[in-house]
Parts: sequence; C-alpha cells; structure tokens
Amino acid sequence: MIITETPFRMSFFGGGTDMEDFFREYGGAVLSTTFDKYCYVNVRHLPRFFDYSTELSYSKTERVTDVEQIQHPAIRNAMKMLDMHELRLTYEADLPARSGLGTSSSFAVGMLNAFYALKGKYADKKKLADEAIYLERELCQEAGGWQDQIAAAYGGLNRINFNADGYEVCPVIISPERKKRLNNNLLMFFTGFTRFSSDVQKQNAIGKADKVMQLKEMLSLVDDAERLLADRDSDLDEFGRLLDHTWKLKRQTGSAVSTSNIDNLYEKGMKAGALGGKLLGAGGGGFLVFYVQPEKQESVKLAMEDLMYIPFEFEDSGTRVIHYTPEIYIPKE
Repeated sequence: MIITETPFRMSFFGGGTDMEDFFREYGGAVLSTTFDKYCYVNVRHLPRFFDYSTELSYSKTERVTDVEQIQHPAIRNAMKMLDMHELRLTYEADLPARSGLGTSSSFAVGMLNAFYALKGKYADKKKLADEAIYLERELCQEAGGWQDQIAAAYGGLNRINFNADGYEVCPVIISPERKKRLNNNLLMFFTGFTRFSSDVQKQNAIGKADKVMQLKEMLSLVDDAERLLADRDSDLDEFGRLLDHTWKLKRQTGSAVSTSNIDNLYEKGMKAGALGGKLLGAGGGGFLVFYVQPEKQESVKLAMEDLMYIPFEFEDSGTRVIHYTPEIYIPKE
C-alpha cells in the first residue's frame, strides 16, 4: 500500500504567463508557494476476489474490468501511460476541488508518485512535474498552464521561470523571519464557488491577443515582488499593494476571471483594511487571499464573516510518499 501527500499551491504573481502559447513567445514567470493543505492518494493492488479488476474512489466510485472503461480521464490516462493494472485507488483532500489551488494537478502529481512507488521505482521532482504536465495538457487535453504541476512536485516558495526551452525552479531567497511575517499577513477565505479551471481558461482564451499587454505587465510584477521579498530593508506591506495591482490586471485578461459576487467580496475586504489581495487560480470562484496588517485582520475577518476562514502555513516539502507497505504481487495470467 502506498499513500502520497501532495500540497496545494497559492499563486501570487505571474499567473497566466505560464501558459505555453504565451511563454514560448514572450517568456513567463510565476511567484507561488505551497502550503499545509494536502491531497492524499492511496494506492494498492486489488485482491483477486472481486468481479472487477480496478476500484476507484474520489467524488464518485468506479469499479471496472478494463482500464479503458475508467471515466476519470486523468486516472485512465495515467494508468495507461505507466502500464498500471488491478488497482484500488482512493483520493482524499483537506480542501475542495475546483477551488483555484491547483487541486487537479496536485492529484495528478500525487497519483504518479504513488504509481511509481507501487512499482518500486523512484521518480524525482522534475520527472513528476514533467509527466503531470504531459498527462493533463497532452493526454487529457485540459486547458491551462504549467505552474500547478511544478509547484505540487517541488513545494516551497519559488519563482518558476518559463521559456522556449521549458522551465526552471528558483527558491525565493528570504529570511525565515520575513517569510513568517508574510505568512502571518495573509488571510484566506473560501468563497463557496467552485469551477473547472480548464473551462475558465477556455472562456478567457477568447480575444487572447488583446491581453498580451496585461500579461507582460503581470510578468514584470514577478521581478518587483521577488526583489521586495529578498530585500529585508524594504517595506513588506508593498507586497499587498502589488497583489492589488496584479489582481486588477488579471481581471482584464478575461470575462470569466471574476464575477459581481467576487468583486463585491473583494471590495468589502479592501474597505475593511486589506492592502491588497486576489482570487486564487484561473478565476470564477474558489479562494480569496488578502494581505492584511495584523491590526486590521479582525476587521477583515468580520467583513468576510459569511465566508469560511482557512488558516494555513507555508510548507516546503512538495509531494512525498508518507506510507509504504511492500507487497508480493503476482499478476493474473
């Protein structure tokens, strides 16, 4: 039996520039972190006492006799890609899917990690990220960028650069005290709205030539934010103001990024004392994060009292195997 634990990610700057059709031409960069909310993938070989060969449990239960019968596209394609058979797979998570935290990519990375472990093979972080990108973007044909898979595989507070040759992961150099203060100044709330990121991406692709200017400016903010974090003499509160700036730019990149309800919630948070914030993920719903000075945090929480507040801590591990039980497995003839 294998259990993997894979973190969710919080993207601060550069979202959208990790889309392949953009960064192949203009370059791209994302500043993001993973935090201590996870998805768990449990995989084992299925005993032969059943009239089905594979059992899957996620938001629904599937029992099939052939991999091709699997309805979940990521599981079906991953099993075919790695030649996996006769499995029982279960998925659990600390936070809901389709909520702007890269949950589908965290699942893909954690599942691939579990499959390799079940085979008795080691897959490093780059291999897991690369194969999760291939799985979601090529095999499953889901619209989206590359940042989520990379963040889930590597973990930590990173700048991820994208170019015509691929990507590189650069940990952000920041003192532990400053990193802790940044963490403590961020408040996250669940809007209650969920959506498929790929659907939002497809809607936002309409008129994409018109949003290149906004994406280029959003890309430049990654440099500003990284310098701000690295310079311990700079005012960390400027990070919040930059979040407000990038959110306003993000809203111009597609009609599906925000809604009137989300705009109203954001405005309430700002009026209550937040210096800035953004909706996490492609848009349309999920989680709102605000940068709030300590003395204003109770006021912002009161303004968001109809939403669920989610405390969190940054984490650095990325995906990992947290339980491994070797087993003797003899495939069916």
